[in-house]
Order: sequence, then structure tokens, then C-alpha cells
Amino acid sequence: MTTHGTADEATKPARAQPSTRLVGALVVRLAICAAFVGIVALYALLRGGEFAVMIALAAGFGAYMALNIGANDVANNVGPAVGARVLTLGSALAIAAVFEAAGAIIAGGNVVATIRGGIIDPELVPDVQSFVWLMMAALLAAAIWLNAATALGAPVSTTHSIVGGVLGGGMAAAGPGIVNWAVMGSIAASWVVSPVLGAGISAALLYLVSRTILQQPDVHAAGCRVVPLLVGAMAWAFATYLMLKGVQRIMPVEPGAAAAAGLVAGGLGWLFMRSVVRRRIAMERPGAAAVNRLLTVPLVFAAALLSFAHGSNDVANAIGPLAAIVDVLSAPEGDIAAAAPIPLWVILIGAIGIVIGLALFGPRIIRTVGSELTKLDPTRAYCILMAAALTVILASQLGLPVSTTHVTVGAVLGVGFLREYLRASYERTLDEIRAHHPPGDQAAIDAFISRFTAAPIAQRGTMLKDLKRRFREDRGTAFLDKKERKRLQKAHRQVLVKRELVIRIIAAWLITVPATALIAAFLFFTLRGMLMP
Repeated sequence: MTTHGTADEATKPARAQPSTRLVGALVVRLAICAAFVGIVALYALLRGGEFAVMIALAAGFGAYMALNIGANDVANNVGPAVGARVLTLGSALAIAAVFEAAGAIIAGGNVVATIRGGIIDPELVPDVQSFVWLMMAALLAAAIWLNAATALGAPVSTTHSIVGGVLGGGMAAAGPGIVNWAVMGSIAASWVVSPVLGAGISAALLYLVSRTILQQPDVHAAGCRVVPLLVGAMAWAFATYLMLKGVQRIMPVEPGAAAAAGLVAGGLGWLFMRSVVRRRIAMERPGAAAVNRLLTVPLVFAAALLSFAHGSNDVANAIGPLAAIVDVLSAPEGDIAAAAPIPLWVILIGAIGIVIGLALFGPRIIRTVGSELTKLDPTRAYCILMAAALTVILASQLGLPVSTTHVTVGAVLGVGFLREYLRASYERTLDEIRAHHPPGDQAAIDAFISRFTAAPIAQRGTMLKDLKRRFREDRGTAFLDKKERKRLQKAHRQVLVKRELVIRIIAAWLITVPATALIAAFLFFTLRGMLMP
């Protein structure tokens, strides 16, 4: 007994060591984040001025928000490529960090509205001081909610988070009459529109790829024909997306001009991929794996471009309210409803904060989007990223507010659920084939399945109908009745999407705006009580 007790005691430190290391790593990461927030607040304080303390406090809140945007929202751009093993986690973090920061610095410094999206009527805010408390409460509430969602592994919309914060802070400052409820209604509609559009487009793309390449008798030859077209379409979509969501923040871009630039990029992408396919055709082994390998480089470019566009747009969620606070405190007699120019130091807070948050806490959500919801490969990742770009382009032209987080997660689910359907449908077809052959005649079954698989898709339905007709003529009935088919349908329904995680994410989406609104209202009254002279 003594020997066993000694052995058990000897193993306890070894078992505890990994847990100790994890706690130590978490403490270090939190310390880095706290240091960044502290440095930002100190810099703002040292800039001086009559309202230096309030600006320093707001700058700290903005830095905290930027950290959480990096931790939660950037995963949408690189998660599918990581899940498909096109990028390692380290390389994905590096690419996202560089292009997020570049997008924020190069294209994120344009003028932004102090009240995003017309959520509230700024004319009804009682005074400048209330406006400052409102925006500070909105920033901190959104950051707290994003922090909690990241800890739970749930990707949520940063835009919806700040919208909820402004909503709650505005109602606390001036009552429900300050809210533009029509705008809030369109935002609520986007909770449904965004994931449904993303899921529908990604599923349609995967079905198209499956029919035109993966289900063809000669997958290699089909891939050589279709992959250049897929890459050309991707080049068009992402060039158009980048023009509308990135370049437009530097200079005005008409939708027609963006589409024309996209067509040029699409043509160049198609020509480039044709030459790549011709060079590599002899080197590739036939099969779906060859198609996946041909899509790896385009997926890397797609992740980089999405990161750039995201940095140029969503950095405003962190620094837009901060810029508004700096603007009104610098000129208290100014118009709080006017647009606020963003100083360079404020832009740098957003860019650096996003990069730090991504590097320290981004891997959690990247794994959720890239591998935990459903299994991905380069073909599926292509469909997801294309769906994200196409949905944003379509929604922009229709004037629909969509969340890139909701779109991307919806696209992942669309791919996963379509795979479940296709897998079950194929297994049911095999059961139909077996049921219309004599029992025990495995050689005939195998021969028919081989012919069926090698036949063009258009002929497969005819082959199955002929098989059933001949069997009825010979035997009078099939081995499978209606009840048996339903039983087999349920038996072949394989779960390829993690339902528990889907429910958790959807729940987080539904309560994002109400949760941040309540937190912001509480923080508004708290800040007013603390800072009121």
C-alpha cells in the first residue's frame, strides 16, 4: 500500500504540470493585453488637455475593444483555410495580422459616423457629456460581450455588439424615443438573412463543384476544365469585394466600376490558373485530391484579401466611438451628430489591438470556425469563402445589413448539412441497387455499382430506373417496401455538423444585441455616477 501511495503521489506533479503551464500561459497573455491597454491609456493621458482623463479612459476602452475584435472576429477570414489544412495556425495568424493591420491603417482612416448606422438620433442626446458617457458605455459593453463570447468559443458579430451598445447607452441617456427602430428592425432581420444567404450560396457552390467535378467519371479531367473557372470566379468576387469594402474607404467606387475591375481580375485569374493546370496536369495523381491541391494557393490569397477588407471595415467598431469621443471633447461646442475624423494615433490603437488580440486569443475561434463545426477540405473552404464574398456583395447592392460572422458561419453550416444530405443520398442509392438484385449475388451488385459510378451523372437516373423495371418484371416486387426505405434513410443519416455547438452559437447571436444593450445601459449610469462633476 505504501508503495502504491508513493507512486501515486509521484505522478501528481506530472499530471498537474500541463494544467499549470496552461494557467501560466493564460496569465502571460492577460498581462500582455493589460499592458497594451495601460500603455494606450497612458499615452492618451500624456497628450494632455482639459479632458485628458476622460480621453485616456475612452482610449483604454477602445484598446480593449480592438483586442476582442482580433480575438473573435478575425477567425472568419482564415478559419476555413486553417480547417482545410491549407494554412497552418501560425501562418494563418501571421497573414491575418499583416493584412488586418494593413487594412486598418491604409483604408480604415476615412471619416466614420459618430453614431454608426443611424441607430439613434444624436440630436436627442441631452448634452456633450451624456454623449461621451454613451459612447464609452457602448465601447466597454461591446468589448465585455465579445470577451465572454470568445471565452465560450462562440463567434459573434462585432458590429451587432457595438450596435447593441449604442442602443442601450442611447436609451439610458434619452429614453426609447432616441432609437431609430426601423434601422434596428433591419439589423434584426440580418440575423436571419446573413446565415441563410451564406448557407444557401455555399451549399449551391459545393453542389455545383460536386456535380461538375467530384461526381464525374474522370475527376482529373473535369478538374482541369472547371478549376480555372472556379479560380476566375473567385478572383472576380474578391476583387469586387475588395473594391466595395476596402478601396471605397479611400476613394469613391461605383458598383459598376467595382464589377468591371472584378471582371479584369477574374479573367487574369482564369488565364493564370489555366497555365498552372497545364504545367501540373502530368504531375498530379488523378482524383479529388488533385482538385484540392490546385485550390490551395487561391485560398491563401482569399484569406489575405478578406483580412484586409475586414481590417479596413471592422476597425471602426473599435475606434469609431473613440474617434467620436476625442472629436467632441476636443471641440465641446461642436456638432455631436457630425462625422468625426479619425486621428492616426487612434487608427494605430485599432490596428495594433486587433493584431495582439488575434495572436493571443484568436486560435480558439479559428478552430471553432475551421474544424469544430464540420470537417473541411480545400474544396469546401473555397465554397465557404466564395459564399462570404458573394453574400456581402449581394447584400451591399440590395441594401441589406449583413454580418460577416453570421455569413461565414452560415456558409460553414451550409457545406456541412449538404454533405450530410449527399452522403445519405448516396448510401440510399446503393441500398436501392442492392435491393433490386437477387440476394447473395455480390458479383452482379459490384459490377452494376462500378458501371453506375463510371457513368455520366445524366445517365445514372436512367440506369437505376431500368434496374428497377427489370427487377419488377422478373420478381414482381422489390425487397424494399416504403417503411424499409424510411428506416434505411434514418440509418444512413450521418451527423457531420456538431449540433451542440451550432445551438450555442445561434443562442449567442440572438442575445448579442439585447445583452450588450443591457450592459451598456448599466455602464452608462455607472460612468455618469462616477464621472459627473
